[in-house]
Amino acid sequence: MRLLSLSLLGALLAYVLYTVGPNLYRAVTVMGVLRKYPDGAVINKGEVIAIPDTTQCEDLHYHAPSGTIFTACEDNAETRFKWLPPLANFDSPELASKSRGSIHVIDPKTMNSRRLEFENFDGPFITHGIDVIADEERPEGEAVYIFAINHVPETQPSGEKGPYARSQLELFHHFIGSSSVKHLRSIWHPLITTPNDIFAQSPYSLYVTNDHLYRHHGLMRTLEDFYPGAKWTGIIHIQLESLTAAAPTAGVAAEVALSGIHNTNGVGHGRSDREILISSCTSGVLHFGRVPAGGSGNITIVDSVEIDHVADNPSYFSDPYATPGDDRSGFLETGLSRAVDIAKTMRDPAAKEPVMVTYLRQASPGRWEKRVLLDDDGTTLRSGSAAVLVPIKPSEAGSAEGPRQAWLFATGFLSNNVIAVKVDL
Repeated sequence: MRLLSLSLLGALLAYVLYTVGPNLYRAVTVMGVLRKYPDGAVINKGEVIAIPDTTQCEDLHYHAPSGTIFTACEDNAETRFKWLPPLANFDSPELASKSRGSIHVIDPKTMNSRRLEFENFDGPFITHGIDVIADEERPEGEAVYIFAINHVPETQPSGEKGPYARSQLELFHHFIGSSSVKHLRSIWHPLITTPNDIFAQSPYSLYVTNDHLYRHHGLMRTLEDFYPGAKWTGIIHIQLESLTAAAPTAGVAAEVALSGIHNTNGVGHGRSDREILISSCTSGVLHFGRVPAGGSGNITIVDSVEIDHVADNPSYFSDPYATPGDDRSGFLETGLSRAVDIAKTMRDPAAKEPVMVTYLRQASPGRWEKRVLLDDDGTTLRSGSAAVLVPIKPSEAGSAEGPRQAWLFATGFLSNNVIAVKVDL
């Protein structure tokens, strides 16, 4: 009987180690539980350029036709430490209701940032994910539409703000090179609950991620972050009847386009018009999806790849100098490398959250090459959330036999500045 009991115990232990062990090890790796950062632990030793006036810009989008980068910034460092709905920080809705973030254009040649003046918009504007797409009715590179998340506080019947967020989307139009951005409308629907990022298929058809099912802090929200089996989030498809409307709900239709994903977070454009990049943030997974041709219908996941840190906003780099046999196109995933600490650092202006940026290239079907381009202890850049690559012409990078290079622009939702670092591809 004793031998039977020991056999059953051994079988149970083997089952637990076989099923739970790998998942636990994976979670510990992604959350950075065992990852240590001694002082000055910056792997990339190249020159780091801090872009002025880029405070707490969560997302970056490189617009190749104009050679510029678009971002939305909080601008006021105080606000984000007291109001950040994506991290369930609702400490000061009154302060948030007065927040006035902005949209910036970064010039990779001058390394300067330029704030765009708002037309027809007076806030509040609590920034998060954005998307930038061409205005197809104008010549290429002349104008763009900009979609942006806005985490505005609730307004009670009494006029009091909060206690939580009533997040919505904002739609803007911008002529490249001009000094302003025109607000066209706000967008809200009951299915938009915890919006994180936007993938615009056209000005009328867009996809929005909800990063949590549980909107407020508590045990279930914490479980969502740490348990990969909490596949409760997904992507909402939004269809607009008009690009201009007085009411945020006017002419807005919505449906669930993808469900059953853990901690759906950033989304981005891939190698074709129908490829959507989807991050499962605290799972450390980048999914490759296909959107329906007409917008209506379900997103299909066609491939997934794991990385060793949390996955925030993905981006795709299309190599304009590719030659047969030498194509450096690839994908970037940016995120916290010690996400386990964020709950205790997110309200501290003096804290540091280490950052990793991983560059992924598909070597063959099912096989990926992964290389860390930036690994920082949080001194150079804290709370990394997005990165893009801006190509450097080979003739400008040195000898023809030298390494292919690009400027890596990276940012974080609690960062003081967007940074630029020259990297080898």
